[in-house]
Amino acid sequence: MQLVRTSLPYTVNPHSTQDPPRALPQQQGPLHGIRIVDLSTTFMGPVATMQLARMGADVIKVEAPEGDPPRYIGKARSPGMGPIFINGNLGKRSIVLDLKSPAAHEALMRILETADVFVHNMRPKAAARLGVDAATVMARLPRLIHCTMRGYGDGPYEDEPAYDDVVQGVTGIAAVQGGTGAPAYVTTPMVDKTMGLAGAMAILAAIVRRTSTGCGEVVVVPMFEFMASWLLLEQQGGWVFDPPLGPTGYARTASPDRKPYRTSDGYIAILLYTDRQWQKFYTITERPDLAADIRFSDIGGRVVHSNFLLAFVAEEIAKRTTSQWLELFKRESIPAMPVNTVESLFDDRHMRAIDFFEEVAHPTEGKLKLTRQPLQFSAGMGPVRPAPRLGEHTRDILIEAGYTPQQIDELGLAAPTAPGPSK
Repeated sequence: MQLVRTSLPYTVNPHSTQDPPRALPQQQGPLHGIRIVDLSTTFMGPVATMQLARMGADVIKVEAPEGDPPRYIGKARSPGMGPIFINGNLGKRSIVLDLKSPAAHEALMRILETADVFVHNMRPKAAARLGVDAATVMARLPRLIHCTMRGYGDGPYEDEPAYDDVVQGVTGIAAVQGGTGAPAYVTTPMVDKTMGLAGAMAILAAIVRRTSTGCGEVVVVPMFEFMASWLLLEQQGGWVFDPPLGPTGYARTASPDRKPYRTSDGYIAILLYTDRQWQKFYTITERPDLAADIRFSDIGGRVVHSNFLLAFVAEEIAKRTTSQWLELFKRESIPAMPVNTVESLFDDRHMRAIDFFEEVAHPTEGKLKLTRQPLQFSAGMGPVRPAPRLGEHTRDILIEAGYTPQQIDELGLAAPTAPGPSK
């Protein structure tokens, strides 16, 4: 069965001198027909709804008049169309509503009447003040899936503000990342992006349940609890048992020597894991003594003595070039890859071969280089619209909700002029 790759159907910029993007057959994604209203901001919620939009859902991004903050991060061609926003909001439509206005709040509720899912990332008290909390919304729309993505679940912390760095700290991730030294953050917003996937998973589960029951669902996706559970998967160690049978932690990942190995001319990423892989490596490095040593012959012993083995591997890897090791490891089916930078990732031979990066033309932002949908479905994926300008679809969405053009103007709901290309 063939897995189909699809292209993004971007409108060609008439002022561009570049060749237009190639057109491929347009299929509907698996979430075609699902409408999601997304009131979330910054990273976590938008990542969740972006994943669903790329699978075919109609995602309506509700923004305050000033827009989502990531619009203004990084160098851009037009105001409000920064690179993080473009990547994190593929497939969405944008409507501007000032929810402090009763007319705008009512407009949101009317839009929600057309939707399957409502997502926001407000703390409970803030959501209640704006009238978007689960109790208020579900009283009017009992078949809706109401998803709150927030820092903490119900409990003492529930109204505390939370961002990626804060959650890395409170969950223990920063402590684990720092090892025996000072706590350190993972240098990508790993919590926000992981929670985006968790949110998408929870929403999909709620959609499946509503399909079978016909009932709405209140979903809470808490950063603290989810990431603590995620960390403890391997870090809980002996504390899985009560009373504990040993310390917390996972020795293999805790060593300061666990990092890409320096070769004689660069770096390489390797993971020797199975008994067979280690035996092959002992043979390559001519160390039959280690192969016969009970401390290093099975996974339990190797984890206990991981510091010694990591240092041994590092010493051996430094003796050959990256290409020599890659050839050896490929022959022996040992997992190994060169270490890319962000820049060299764009020239990776696998990525080039599968056309992972697609050059597209945005209606106002000109030529962009974006990643294709990594997930593959035998029936193909639907086309995905470009990231929206601020308020670009306000009138269209309000008309879909039953407003007339005259009502939109009379109520002051008309979209502001979306940012255009910089001069």
